[in-house]
Amino acid sequence: MSATNTRSARPSVSRRRLLRRLEPYLLLLPALVIVLAFFAYPVLKAVQLSFMHYVLFEPQNIAYSGFANFKALFADPVMPRILFNSLVWVVATVGLQFVLGFALALALNKKFRGKNGLQAVVFLPWAVSAFLIGMIFKWMFNQQNGLINHLLMGLGLIDRPVAFLAIPHTSIIPVIIAMIWYGVPFFGIMILAALQSVPHEIHEAADIDGAGRVRQLFQITIPYIKPTLVLTVLLRVIWVFNSADLIYIMTGGGPANTSDNLPSYIFNKVGYTTDFGQASALGVLMLVVLTLYTIVFLRITKYREAGEI
Repeated sequence: MSATNTRSARPSVSRRRLLRRLEPYLLLLPALVIVLAFFAYPVLKAVQLSFMHYVLFEPQNIAYSGFANFKALFADPVMPRILFNSLVWVVATVGLQFVLGFALALALNKKFRGKNGLQAVVFLPWAVSAFLIGMIFKWMFNQQNGLINHLLMGLGLIDRPVAFLAIPHTSIIPVIIAMIWYGVPFFGIMILAALQSVPHEIHEAADIDGAGRVRQLFQITIPYIKPTLVLTVLLRVIWVFNSADLIYIMTGGGPANTSDNLPSYIFNKVGYTTDFGQASALGVLMLVVLTLYTIVFLRITKYREAGEI
């Protein structure tokens, strides 16, 4: 009888062990299904479409075309301007967002009266939708009744209204200004949280040793919060590089694609030419560029060694 009970107990023990081993995977299964459905499948589908002639209004001509879409993109006369705009868009936007956000975080890291109310005001843009921000700045730079023209004419700096959003090659500048205003709170929030994690004892010891504020900033504070800085810049560059909503709302990529970046150019490809093949090829190129950027950026910044002081 005892031998029978022992045999019946063994399968139940083995089942429990198996369930314990599978438990983490079972818990992760819903998230894995969501990732595969909303990320992996669209990426694989985009890769497939990038090697196809797929124009929505030409269903009879849908077929695999090899690298024809990529060749067409590199031969596109507008592409050099699009690439240059994308570079300026990312460097100017993220660079100024980082500098202004860092200064904002340093200011808010000090104690003063009304700090909580000021934080609520300066972090407000991050809670506003990009669509609303685009509409506000589009009105501000409007030629007929925009606030910017009204102020400049009132100060006597211009004689007549300027069509800021319709000037070729410079129409992207108002969009960059809007994007900077939109993204500064993100850097401010992230860097402020990192600054508040720096132990006060380190700064007190540095004060005793006679180190000034600037020296403490570059030799203590920045090295200590480097992991946050690296990760924040990495993510923000990816988000800004993929961002097209403000461009689409304020200028539509015009005039003549002079304010387009790669994502907004993809929208125009899909919206005006319905060429899903070339649009997918552009998306694949963006994926490759961002992957290479992530690898190179993490190696240059030595992310694994960050935070060591």
